[in-house]
Amino acid sequence: MNKTELVNAIAAESGLSKTDSKKALAAFISSVTKALKEGDKVALIGFGTFAVSERSARTGINPSTKKAIKIEAKKVAKFKAGAELAEAVK
Repeated sequence: MNKTELVNAIAAESGLSKTDSKKALAAFISSVTKALKEGDKVALIGFGTFAVSERSARTGINPSTKKAIKIEAKKVAKFKAGAELAEAVK
């Protein structure tokens, strides 16, 4: 499902117009992004949790040259499914 299909699904489920559904999705994405940038986590009970995790620096291998390279430490966004979502997907 891409973004357009998701907007259409939100509109169908909620009874909102496609324009309002697109605005709601954009607001959700913006709010989650802002919270993660500030170091907060976003927990939606039954759905899942968005959080920031730190990856430490490590040594990797360049597949074309087979030489060791240093991979910098960085922060990554992670999502952990909640119990209801995990059960629904089973």
